[in-house]
Amino acid sequence: MKIILAGEKNQTVEIGEDESLFDLLKRIHKDDYTKYLGIKVNNKLQDLQGAKFKENDKIEFIDISDKDGNRIYVRTLTMIYIKACKDIFDQIDVCIVNSLSKGLYTELKNKHLVDNKLLEEIRTRMQEIIDQKRPINTRLMKVEKAMEIFKKQNLQDKIELLTQWGKKDIRVCELDGYYDTFYGYIAPNTEFVKEFDLRLFSPGIILNYPTKESNFEIPEYIVQEKLSKVFKEAEDWGKIMDVGYVGSLNKKIINNTIDDMIRVNEALHEKKIAYIADEISNDTNIKIVLIAGPSSSGKTTFAQRLSIQLRVNGKKTYALSLDDYFVDREHTPKDENGEFDFETIDALDLELFNEQLLSLMACEEVQIPTFNFKSGKREYTKDVVKLTNDHIIIIEGIHGLNDKLTKNIPQKNKFRIYISALTQLNIDNHNRISTSDLRLVRRIVRDNTHRGNNVYKTMELWDNVVKGTEKYIFPHQENADAIFNSALVYELSVLKKYAEPLVKEIKKDSIFYPERQRLLKFFSYFKSIDDESAIPNTSILREFIGGSCFE
Repeated sequence: MKIILAGEKNQTVEIGEDESLFDLLKRIHKDDYTKYLGIKVNNKLQDLQGAKFKENDKIEFIDISDKDGNRIYVRTLTMIYIKACKDIFDQIDVCIVNSLSKGLYTELKNKHLVDNKLLEEIRTRMQEIIDQKRPINTRLMKVEKAMEIFKKQNLQDKIELLTQWGKKDIRVCELDGYYDTFYGYIAPNTEFVKEFDLRLFSPGIILNYPTKESNFEIPEYIVQEKLSKVFKEAEDWGKIMDVGYVGSLNKKIINNTIDDMIRVNEALHEKKIAYIADEISNDTNIKIVLIAGPSSSGKTTFAQRLSIQLRVNGKKTYALSLDDYFVDREHTPKDENGEFDFETIDALDLELFNEQLLSLMACEEVQIPTFNFKSGKREYTKDVVKLTNDHIIIIEGIHGLNDKLTKNIPQKNKFRIYISALTQLNIDNHNRISTSDLRLVRRIVRDNTHRGNNVYKTMELWDNVVKGTEKYIFPHQENADAIFNSALVYELSVLKKYAEPLVKEIKKDSIFYPERQRLLKFFSYFKSIDDESAIPNTSILREFIGGSCFE
């Protein structure tokens, strides 16, 4: 039988009658087959061991540089970590809580003290499992059988989710008698994991792995104390609402108690915004509020709601747009590809921006420019602005946390806010929901409902959006004076009905087809909330699905 190896030359190779694609991988890449973590057959991602194929199929082996290959690496490492912890401690429950410091923040339940001795025990056991090249067996299993196994392993969160699972079978992974489920594929055995690191971060452990940003090596460790506190706050909010995992969220939808939870979640948002407004209002030195966050974090609605709370406190607000301070087009810096780089801070006229900020703060008359995106020039057509001592200037933009943006403004006059959708909801103890996935789903919906863009356009832009976030926002997160978590624990159950049909439009021959597979699998865990009447028109979610009073 002949198949085609995808690549520049699309090489045709013979495969034996009893040979699997995994066998073929080991034959072709005899010396470095563990470099390849997954496989795409006719552009469809499959399990490396159990991939199905036929004559003239086009196959592609993927490594850690591929987004799906990277995810497989992280899942495999996660299973090894969980197994190592369970080998050392009986009856321990490992929680993969959230992303932090370029890794995964984890907690060991039923273990009170995490110290360096414990850390080294786990590290040693993980390395032993990797060096032993232990097989990880993946197979479809009847849901009833899987629930029986998970009951013995005391994995109640998985049982609750499977109780609502609408299918007869579930894909289960097994490593030396330990069974688990993961949202996506996993490597065939433990030798595919090459690098990892463990770090203490009280009360838990950070599991580090190679990242694209560090050239697929273990990244430099960056302490993120402020971000950690916000994740802890999100966890506390989840306890208040009695929702930590998708299974408990689905249960509230099934039991028709979701409307009450929506109201509590929205009230928590409003209380947090009011708290930030109070902090700003209580300091008479603060004249400028800078709001920054990644795409689809809800900056626009947050800025409007913060403005209202500041006005409640007797302040006046004035919104200033960074877009009006672009340098003229011919002076715009270019990126490594020779294209105009509108994302860099040097695309802004920082001298003019700071000069006008100082004048506004001094209650002087200022003529704010307007940038004409068609001509690529600044124009002065607006009325002259003169603010009062009670005014707070609100500036929303990608560079808000970068001190270079407001280099001439004294620190005491600035208040910086970082906003992102740091979801407190996870699928279960071992499968977290990525903040970037939540933002991607938000953007797919918003691009369709508000911008007329189809899912292909959103996907085409997304990698550059993430790249800009990594380069211009994430390095400055810890500069924030306040961090606002815009995630709503119930929102994916609302977004599902908008996003799912859009994602289904992606055709099999598209480069985004593996992402279609992954997102549809992701959506399958959630029950839909079809009645949106409990969602207020001030909600950040309304910025994406429509019906916002701020539009």
